[in-house]
Amino acid sequence: MDDLLNRTRAAVWHPCTQMKQLEASPPLAIARGEGAWLVDPEGRRYLDAISSWWVNLFGHCNPRINAAITDQLGRIEHVMLAGATHAPVVELSERLATLTGLGHAFYGSDGASATEIALKMSAHYWRNSGQPEKNGFISLKNGYHGETVGALSVTDIPLFKSTYAALLRHTVQVPTPDARLAEPGESGEAYALRCADALEAHLAEHAADTAAFIVEPLVQGAAGMAMYHPAYLTRVRELCTRYQVHLIVDEIAVGFGRTGTLFAFEQAPPLSLAESGIKTVRPDFICLSKGITGGYLPLSAVLTTDDVYAAFYGDATARGFLHSHSYTGNPLACRAALAVLDIFENDAVIAANRVKAQDFTDILAEVSAHTRVRHFRHLGMIWAFDVVDAKPGFAARFHRAALAQGVFMRPIGNTVYAMPPYVTSADEMRGLAGAIQACLDDPGI
Repeated sequence: MDDLLNRTRAAVWHPCTQMKQLEASPPLAIARGEGAWLVDPEGRRYLDAISSWWVNLFGHCNPRINAAITDQLGRIEHVMLAGATHAPVVELSERLATLTGLGHAFYGSDGASATEIALKMSAHYWRNSGQPEKNGFISLKNGYHGETVGALSVTDIPLFKSTYAALLRHTVQVPTPDARLAEPGESGEAYALRCADALEAHLAEHAADTAAFIVEPLVQGAAGMAMYHPAYLTRVRELCTRYQVHLIVDEIAVGFGRTGTLFAFEQAPPLSLAESGIKTVRPDFICLSKGITGGYLPLSAVLTTDDVYAAFYGDATARGFLHSHSYTGNPLACRAALAVLDIFENDAVIAANRVKAQDFTDILAEVSAHTRVRHFRHLGMIWAFDVVDAKPGFAARFHRAALAQGVFMRPIGNTVYAMPPYVTSADEMRGLAGAIQACLDDPGI
């Protein structure tokens, strides 16, 4: 194992990592995975409490996803999607359209790619519609949408954004409805609607040069699992409709059941027919990635409306959507995604998770009552809390202490969170709760 760690330091540039820190705190070497567990070369097991960066839904080495990919390997591993097509990408597109109410799936490789696609598609739509001046974007304060140049432009996390500021396009950030920021005595719903008023004030003045508003529905992940009331999404849909601005929902982290429904935007209260002319809180674009393949292969998708699609349809190549990459709609990734959808359907995963989520919340009751814990919060299969007395370096110390307890976690600042695979058992969750409790009981962490 020491040889593997030395080789990774010498040859691999790890993401979001100060490589010098690996000298004192080496990365966790992994040889294999089993269900909710990661196993190192010496056989030590670690509960994957954050689903390997929020992507793994049904466990490592899931036999059904393995079988789907193996079957596809015997058929066609890849063919370019420009000028060709194949059954897995067609079937996946059809099923995603049925599930979201939006069709015309456009594929990328990762979440940031999906953001780039949606932003470009929105601005190009307005250009094709004779309104090229509508090319600005709005996002939430503390929001995160990826680290490529366009995605980073609508991200509001200084750690990621400030270094590359000179490369980025100016965008506007409006107040986040993060319920932790409500005034004393103010409900989460009231605060969320107050934040929506700020968006309305901006749109009233700037709608003519705004293409879209992009939002992480219900949970802002990189902001420390900031959770907010779903009424905000309803109000945002009404405002975007009224001011003719696209609504892009970034379901990259929260889609595929993480918040208790297949997609987080589904939890928004219905619209008023009299005010908007429509009832469903359906976005103009949905960005999907992470859990779409169950953590197996890189894949992202952007789905949009018939109206957007029609604006690109014509004889001129320049009117078409000008975006591509070599592995668009890769058959292996699409087969993995189809297997994931099959598991959701055949195992009634959403209903089962609702029961499991309540059981897991009960298991974490002692953690929520710990004297160091503030703002314990839960939505679907996501749990988070803030550590009130966290000192500089807290996240790294907690990470190392959790590893010693047999748990793989990576806090965000002073926020500790758990997003375990859906196959995690109650006994495994009790082990996780005990490990967290032990870490919190250590005053040196």
